[in-house]
Amino acid sequence: MALRRPAVLPEIAATAAAPDLGQLARDLASADSPVRRGAARLLGEIPEAVPLLCARLAVEDAPSVRSALLTALIRLKSDRVVAGLLPFLRSDDTGLRNAVVEALQDMPTELEPSIAPLLTDADSDVRIFAVNIVSLMAHPGAALWLTRVVEADAHVNVCAAAVEGLAEIGDAASIPALEALPRRFPDVPFIAFAASAVIRRIRGL
Repeated sequence: MALRRPAVLPEIAATAAAPDLGQLARDLASADSPVRRGAARLLGEIPEAVPLLCARLAVEDAPSVRSALLTALIRLKSDRVVAGLLPFLRSDDTGLRNAVVEALQDMPTELEPSIAPLLTDADSDVRIFAVNIVSLMAHPGAALWLTRVVEADAHVNVCAAAVEGLAEIGDAASIPALEALPRRFPDVPFIAFAASAVIRRIRGL
């Protein structure tokens, strides 16, 4: 006679399927980094945990836990996640800032409404980070966004970052802006060289 699997009581199954958010929040503040890392992974299944994950990211100094936090946030990607990550673009922690740039690149749809404000931010460093995100973001509007930066941004370093991005994703529509760029920065020789190189690459020369 075939063995029958014991029935699982509904209340037990429900408990197993529903992580305790309060306990995970306490684990996320543990002094033990493996405990924090495990909590971050589990919280990546709970949309309500986005503020908790972002708050921990702001103070976390263990690289493995920071990575788990960002992985969880990428898994939960949403408008709330983008809103929680964008302030880190102004962080003085270079490692954290770069990790957030990489995470945001995985959220093209969710990030799209924030692209225009980021590319026109008053802080040129933030604009450069935005250009870096757009350059590696799988979005059909990426080349156009970078082209507009080349056309209009007043900071040479921001334009240089956009030119570098267009070297990978630029198309024929980018060429007029690239041709005009050296005239906007006549005292910066490397801009003319870089723009010319990208134009040749786009034209297949």
